[in-house]
Amino acid sequence: MASTPSRGEILSLFRSLLKTASKFSDYNIREYVKRRTIDAFRDNKTLSDPNTVCSAFMDGKTQLEIARRQSIVYSLYAPKAKNIMEIKSG
Repeated sequence: MASTPSRGEILSLFRSLLKTASKFSDYNIREYVKRRTIDAFRDNKTLSDPNTVCSAFMDGKTQLEIARRQSIVYSLYAPKAKNIMEIKSG
């Protein structure tokens, strides 16, 4: 298996996932992706086995690619109406 990712690589993945979440125009999807990212990293912060850490990191990279593709697809077909949460805050 590949070498264990460094703390910097893990933090970079976390920031990339949050940045990708911010690209979703729909409030509900944007918040879901952010919440799922934070929850997954919180659940995996106690991992100590190198193989498990590497597996979780690779899963995170896969999720990042999926989120990037979905943000592009969603931007093409997203409804133009704002969500009530966006209307209240803006």
